[in-house]
Amino acid sequence: MNAGMPAEDLTGRLLVASPSLKDPNFERSVVLLIAHEPSGALGVVLNRATEVQVEDVLDGWHDFAAQPSVVFEGGPVQPEAAICLARVRPGTSPDGFSRVEGVVGTVDLSASPEGFNGSLDRLRVFAGYAGWDADQLETEIEQGAWLVLDALPGDAFVPQPDDLWSMVLRRQGGMLAALAFYPADPQLN
Repeated sequence: MNAGMPAEDLTGRLLVASPSLKDPNFERSVVLLIAHEPSGALGVVLNRATEVQVEDVLDGWHDFAAQPSVVFEGGPVQPEAAICLARVRPGTSPDGFSRVEGVVGTVDLSASPEGFNGSLDRLRVFAGYAGWDADQLETEIEQGAWLVLDALPGDAFVPQPDDLWSMVLRRQGGMLAALAFYPADPQLN
């Protein structure tokens, strides 16, 4: 790794919290990295649903919201800020959409929702985000806090987000799949 340069661009990949990560902000979390640059990284936690309905905070976007159509806790940084992830229909690239990976990207919520008719498959709204300074994420990965895994286009929009951590681990096979059954409190095992 060159000083200040990530070994590889992890944008669009998943960070899956290892069972040893006990930070309450990230325990058993799955984070989709939206940006990974020499200056740091930014992502959203995909499996922390709130009870706040999308329609209660954003006019016009509810029809596109994946179920459950609630706002998610994207992370501990700037919880008053909203980030919207969306999946577009193949072959479309509407104005106000910034591609992260494949058909998944972010949507500019200041744009009119009507401008996305026919191009958005679904979306999810996140309050706040997870952020890392330069080299911080790489250090956490080296220390074993995070597993870096490939994302599927539907990961950010699963209907049962509480199951995402174990679901992502199980589909890896082998020893990683076994981690999906790691008890939340090993002392109770």
